[in-house]
Amino acid sequence: MDGLMMDFQLTLPAILRRADAYFGLKEIVSREPDRSLHRYTYREMAERAKRLAVALRNLGIQPGDRIGTLAWNHHQHLEAYFGAPLSGGVLHTLNLRLHPTDLAYIINHADDQVILVDDVLWPLFEAIRGAVHPKHVIVFTHPGAPSADHEGALDYEEVLASADISDFSYPEFDEEQAAALCYTSGTTGRPKGVLYSHRAIVLHSFATALTSPASIGELETVMPVVPMFHVNAWGMPFTSTMMGAKQVLPGPYLDGASLLELLDHEKVTLSCGVPTLWLGVLQLLDKEPGKHDLSRLKALLSGGQAAPESMVRGFLERHGVHVYQGWGMTETTPVAAICYSPDENGDLTEDEKYAYLIKHGRPLPFVEMRVRNGDSIAPWDGMTMGELEVRGPWVAASYFDMPEAANQFTDDGWFRTGDIATIDELGYMEIRDRLKDVIKSGGEWISSLALENALMGHPAVAEAAVVAVPDPHWLERPVAVVVLREGQTATEDELRAFLAPNFAKWWLPDAFEFRDAIPRTSTGKFQKSALRDELAPKYQQLRSEQPAS
Repeated sequence: MDGLMMDFQLTLPAILRRADAYFGLKEIVSREPDRSLHRYTYREMAERAKRLAVALRNLGIQPGDRIGTLAWNHHQHLEAYFGAPLSGGVLHTLNLRLHPTDLAYIINHADDQVILVDDVLWPLFEAIRGAVHPKHVIVFTHPGAPSADHEGALDYEEVLASADISDFSYPEFDEEQAAALCYTSGTTGRPKGVLYSHRAIVLHSFATALTSPASIGELETVMPVVPMFHVNAWGMPFTSTMMGAKQVLPGPYLDGASLLELLDHEKVTLSCGVPTLWLGVLQLLDKEPGKHDLSRLKALLSGGQAAPESMVRGFLERHGVHVYQGWGMTETTPVAAICYSPDENGDLTEDEKYAYLIKHGRPLPFVEMRVRNGDSIAPWDGMTMGELEVRGPWVAASYFDMPEAANQFTDDGWFRTGDIATIDELGYMEIRDRLKDVIKSGGEWISSLALENALMGHPAVAEAAVVAVPDPHWLERPVAVVVLREGQTATEDELRAFLAPNFAKWWLPDAFEFRDAIPRTSTGKFQKSALRDELAPKYQQLRSEQPAS
């Protein structure tokens, strides 16, 4: 027997309709390239998104056509987040930090029919223009941007002005229709496309809005520092619009000083970004204690790579700011888990609380997780490591137009994440490493992430990456690449002694390499593949020169 409920489709038009009706006067703030602040309301955003939908249809967009965006976090990009799907097309955010070859590949693989480009990013687009073939290019123009001849391109503001708003009516979509497309960063081969349905985005928005401690309501002011071109800024623009939260979009300025200015001046209550950005903010706060008022800041959400315990402690103990870690992937829309301390009765020590806060947490409602160790499912003991597998209503079931990647999905319908993880007795998941980054020494696993987080707790260490190098006896051994804080010094022996109380002797790095910087991927993560490629020949040579024992 079926229930007798209305068949109401979960779609992005319903989210925009709600924002327009109930939160029309709420503010959206974005920073322009000339550092000025643009302010307007949800009602104005909704009207412009509708105009964009009309304009895209007038340009020939058909249902399912992909519409690329090459842009920073700002109000026009937010309009495209809704205008592109409202036209019946598919929003396709383009990662401007990718190598031009990968960027061109992604545009062509997606077959983008229209691309919307920031004027300040025009030189990047020009570099790949001969390799891609969209039917139309539209330029987001901003005050203070360098003047340029955008030959053959349309002006975004003129496109909106020419659209007749009376031609717009809210479309009735099936909730399973595609709404957005994001590509992975390609760290394990060619970038792979993940095609999100309207239903997946709406359910993801509900779950992220209602999950403590990242809950978002009408009274919140949300600043997504994670780029809107990277897995839809972790869904925050969609979630904030659905809940009517004030949005603050930082534009191209992601340095610590610029972020602190917005956190303070706009009274931000929730912000999200990768640990490297928050480390920059923390360093400024430590240099200028009391200068910035962050009393309204409920939480910073950190993700993308493991948050060092020293950073989490530093924000809370020195500045009263809570940092919570989340976990997800492009394939999970992307948020799948958020971590907070389970200390309901005040029974945990401070150290035990922090030990939980640097885990990756419990899954959001309707997301399920398991750890596969060989042919069996690992117990929830917090110790047995294996590959993390997930499933849920906003988890990819396959990749866009890439049947050769079917091996990333199990026969019983779970997604193989490539992350090495444990799950403890309370269901808290902790990423121990990426499958490609874990170090297997003498048949035993060493977590590079655990060593990195510990090293970044040393007062002289700003950043640390640990990678495997070849070893003739153990097959692989860890080597640490370390960036020291300005004006600080440390020796190999000091750092090894710092690690020794908390790790087995065979876990300790065989060597330490001191650098001015660690290479990063397009999403800000440590590019360990580059380090491995660089260091492997050196250590192979060193090992071959050592006398046999």
